[in-house]
Amino acid sequence: MHYAVSDQTVTDVLFVCVHNAGRSQMAAGLLNQLGAGRVQVRSAGSEPADRLNPAVVEAMREIGVDVSHEFPKPLTGQMVKAADVVITMGCGDLCPIYPGKRYEDWELEDPAGKDLDTVRRIRDEISTRVQTLVSSLSVR
Repeated sequence: MHYAVSDQTVTDVLFVCVHNAGRSQMAAGLLNQLGAGRVQVRSAGSEPADRLNPAVVEAMREIGVDVSHEFPKPLTGQMVKAADVVITMGCGDLCPIYPGKRYEDWELEDPAGKDLDTVRRIRDEISTRVQTLVSSLSVR
């Protein structure tokens, strides 16, 4: 679903991982920062955790992105249906498929239980992918 903001179109992007406590939260935080209001960003998990991974919160804080107020959310078919772009990260076939959506699967290491240095590396890989995504959406 595209949203009109003045004379611009806003693209709805959904990031999905298993627990919605790490990868999808980092990607959503980075896209929120880079998209600067021109992208509607959501994240969800196929099996949401109780809370965000503390190492993820710290790694994001280090680069000026505050995800501490976020929480894992369950994936719903309605979320997928509302999205223009669905980025999955290790949730396999649990994400419903709807025609007319752009789907990408990003193979990324799960930061669960990993040390801060590993989480930083995963964050940096996600950052590179998000920058490529922003370019492909023509969001500046």
